[in-house]
Amino acid sequence: MSDTVKIPGQTQPAPEALLKVDGLVKHFPIRKGMLRRQTGAVQAVDGLTFDVRPGETLGVVGESGCGKSTMGRLITRLLEPTGGTIEFQGHDITHLGVGAMRPLRRDVQMIFQDPYSSLNPRHTIGTIVSAPFKLQRITPEGGVKKEVQRLLELVGLNPEHYNRYPHEFSGGQRQRIGIARALALKPKLVVADEPVSALDVSIQAQVVNLLDDLQDELGLTYVIIAHDLSVIRHVSDRIAVMYLGKIVELADRTALYESPMHPYTKALLSAVPVPDPRRRGGGSERILLKGDVPSPIAPPAGCRFHTRCWKATEICKEKEPPLIAPAPGRQVACHHPENAEDRAPGDTALPSAREAVEIVTVAPEPGARKGPEPEPGAKTAPEAGPDSEAEGAAGRE
Repeated sequence: MSDTVKIPGQTQPAPEALLKVDGLVKHFPIRKGMLRRQTGAVQAVDGLTFDVRPGETLGVVGESGCGKSTMGRLITRLLEPTGGTIEFQGHDITHLGVGAMRPLRRDVQMIFQDPYSSLNPRHTIGTIVSAPFKLQRITPEGGVKKEVQRLLELVGLNPEHYNRYPHEFSGGQRQRIGIARALALKPKLVVADEPVSALDVSIQAQVVNLLDDLQDELGLTYVIIAHDLSVIRHVSDRIAVMYLGKIVELADRTALYESPMHPYTKALLSAVPVPDPRRRGGGSERILLKGDVPSPIAPPAGCRFHTRCWKATEICKEKEPPLIAPAPGRQVACHHPENAEDRAPGDTALPSAREAVEIVTVAPEPGARKGPEPEPGAKTAPEAGPDSEAEGAAGRE
């Protein structure tokens, strides 16, 4: 996570965005019959607008199936957008072909979710990490092998593992190999698609801290996609909350967690478990959303969250709320936002709103007491290191 140095008495202009996304759309056609005629479309991403500034980390959260991973593949141009525009460093890359995108691949890289399927089991680690050099026809100073070994050491692995195969490594170590491959060409933007969700909980903190340290050391810009709000809070500068293909809230990390504006964000935050027994003393309330997420093939009219929202009114059913800025640095798409002025006061509540949620009170544990909240930027996880005692031993072989 980047730190901005502020000089007293001077107003620093906001840096020009590294990545700009405007109205991004991706619909996957549904075809049936012998003639394969299109009968509908899965609206995976439906009108995303945001930017990513140099050196920052933008976190993207939401339920499974909300379009997070599709968005990541769109901005890295692994998928062709249906509509909208993508600008990288001021250049429109929305519909660039394979040949035109090749030079830009050096600056935009991706870390994939599953470290078990993203590495070719028939190739050695040296071959996997050196693949970007061969594809870009680049010869690093000192040779490919020396550079690959440097990258392995950079991500906390033993350089002598150059000739080993993926099956000889644990999940955490494989993800480090994937990170080394993504950093080979010294990219400016790295999109990490749920980089720790496939890993054991004891390993997740170490990989997250590794990404944090690499950003400070190499000046990277991240877009990190995750469904774990604790991970996102630890690494992000700003956070975008997605629901059914749309961004419903975009805000600074501290503001989002302390005063969420969208009801969906409030429900998500209420479900975050508190692992520290000292902080469970006062009990808490959890908002349980009833019903299933609507199908992206036929999303609801108006606000897509109105079928599960306890604040839904007639305007929510009829009119889609635009993503507006009710406060500096904050954007929310809601007619009745939390912690902000109601945009449709007095509107008739929908009958479904009364049964949309269930409030569950979590009682404090016996003997629990309140403890001090951690500092906003403090690391609560251990520093990056070998992923376990066994992996550390393997690294010393």
